[in-house]
Amino acid sequence: IGLTILLETGHIDRFPSPGHYASYARCVNSQKISNNKQKGRGNIKNGNRYLKWAFMEAAHYAAIWEPKINRYYQRKKTKCHIMVAKKALANKLARACYHMLKRGELFDVDRAFA
Repeated sequence: IGLTILLETGHIDRFPSPGHYASYARCVNSQKISNNKQKGRGNIKNGNRYLKWAFMEAAHYAAIWEPKINRYYQRKKTKCHIMVAKKALANKLARACYHMLKRGELFDVDRAFA
């Protein structure tokens, strides 16, 4: 999964912020809102579907094998639907991956899920 994320991302400098990277990885909702009203569905097919798959798989396995990530996932799952909780976890992992690739650091669970 890590190799898929690395190869599908390409050069990380083309994304100015973690939010842009998470949007490219389809880890956030596509919304068109004007005057606090929804004005359509937006471009839901925009981004990389393989990154979406990879981060959803990473979220699934991280929730199983890492206790701190599982605790975060269980908290989210009590407040919303299971798939929404997994998508939130995938978004958090995508943002952490952005910082890892940008700075060349290893993943730190305590920093990402403190």
